[in-house]
Amino acid sequence: MDLNLKDKVVIVTGGSKGIGLGIVESLIKEEAIPVVVTRNKASVEELIETFKKQGVDLFYTLAELTNPEQCKNAIQETIDKFGRIDGLVNNAGVNDGVGLEHGDYEGFMTSLQRNLVHYYLMAHYALPELKKSKGAIVNIGSKTADTGQGGTSGYAASNGGRNALTREWAVELLPYGIRVNALIVAECYTPLYEKWINTFPNKEEKLAAITKNIPLENRMTSAEEIADTVAFLLSSKSSHTTGQLIYVDGGYTHLDRALGN
Repeated sequence: MDLNLKDKVVIVTGGSKGIGLGIVESLIKEEAIPVVVTRNKASVEELIETFKKQGVDLFYTLAELTNPEQCKNAIQETIDKFGRIDGLVNNAGVNDGVGLEHGDYEGFMTSLQRNLVHYYLMAHYALPELKKSKGAIVNIGSKTADTGQGGTSGYAASNGGRNALTREWAVELLPYGIRVNALIVAECYTPLYEKWINTFPNKEEKLAAITKNIPLENRMTSAEEIADTVAFLLSSKSSHTTGQLIYVDGGYTHLDRALGN
């Protein structure tokens, strides 16, 4: 399906690895122009060399997203380069384990900065251009806002906030024709997920115990499956979809997990 994304400029935060990279790759397939926002210069430069070999010139901007001025600069650099913004994918974040029992005020506030506040900042600074293009915003969220996880108050609260902002912005931006949706991730094997799995002494058994409870095909969701849905939500093919929380998770969040046994 042609999603009509050719030459559309789409900002992807955290676009140099994991789900973010999957989104970038999906956008490239649709001939869109992804802009990677990352703080990891070495990682993104290596990525750029890889894409160059495929004949793709990938643009990136460096930003520490907990810094408001750097968020603003990332938007401005995109405008300076392309003269427009057609879409924003808020994706960057980290399940940082700031819990209620093992945590503190400073850690909790830092977790909100890492996982929620920059969603607002990037949308705020991109808004003037999104108004011009009648663009779209996709916020990437996590099942932790629905299910909890334990030991991750900051991340769970941030994801609840992402869901709330998705619907709030969908209402606020109706007059401008800007659609806002969220894609909710459950079990996707990213580098961060692998890092978490590796903290368990019996990591193979832990992974098997998780995947057996994913109702559809007892497997992890792939980054590509998430990315393709994001591309659809950014496109005119989803032109009457806004304020939605879309779960791409093989039924993990809402279906009876006993189905996997």
